[in-house]
Amino acid sequence: MAFKDLLVVVDSGAASEARLDLAARLATQTDAHLTALYTFTDVALPGYIQAELPAELRANRRKALDEQAAAAARRFEEAMRRHGRTERSEWVAIEGDPTAAAALRGRYADLIIVGQPDPHHDRETPVAQPADLLFETGRPLLVVPYAGRFASIGERVLVGWNGSREAARAIGDAMPLLEQARRVVVMAANPKPGPNGLGDEPGADIARHLSRHGCKVEAAHISTDVVEAGDTLLNVAADESCDLLVMGAYGRSRLRELVLGGMTRFMLQHMTVPVLMSH
Repeated sequence: MAFKDLLVVVDSGAASEARLDLAARLATQTDAHLTALYTFTDVALPGYIQAELPAELRANRRKALDEQAAAAARRFEEAMRRHGRTERSEWVAIEGDPTAAAALRGRYADLIIVGQPDPHHDRETPVAQPADLLFETGRPLLVVPYAGRFASIGERVLVGWNGSREAARAIGDAMPLLEQARRVVVMAANPKPGPNGLGDEPGADIARHLSRHGCKVEAAHISTDVVEAGDTLLNVAADESCDLLVMGAYGRSRLRELVLGGMTRFMLQHMTVPVLMSH
């Protein structure tokens, strides 16, 4: 299935402009309609405090929110004109929780483009949380790092493969990009041996499947007890100049990842390239 309906979650943060630019280029690349979702939320205060705030202060707070939304809308319009997507785009601004709004709207999109939360700047203002959206939308996410700009998307793709249901789902969801990619590298990091593992040639089976879709694919694997699997994938992405990482998300419960750590949590914290994730 081709990507024909994209949703990008934008905000007033510094990283939003790069995310919007990437979404516009992806929409152009796939000839998809692009909807931008902007959510604004007032600072949560107890009802009795809200009631005691002077009317002028409440009005000023609302004016500031409206001005931020208007500025974000102008950036969106400029980006759409720059990429020639004015006729194939839509701006939606609503008041409410960003994650809840993105989860609802995201169910009507082929792919949700969302930002990696910035631990240094996203504490004061609520932003959409990718970890929650993975479970609540039933759609793949393209998570864009909060640092950097990305000149291309999907030209050289690294696929993190562990044979799991989630990884298979991610590959299926990413197929529109994998089929167009100039190069696809399937990487199995610390593959499990045995009949329930990835076999004598880890990644060969899924690479064969991708080749039948016309993908220019190669399979590789690495075993090490020195570097964590997440670091291994990011190192390979850098060494191979990949502009996209595809991987399954939350192969074990979120609670277990919270306690023991896990690949999804690691990647959401340390990603250096856009990551297409599916659960």
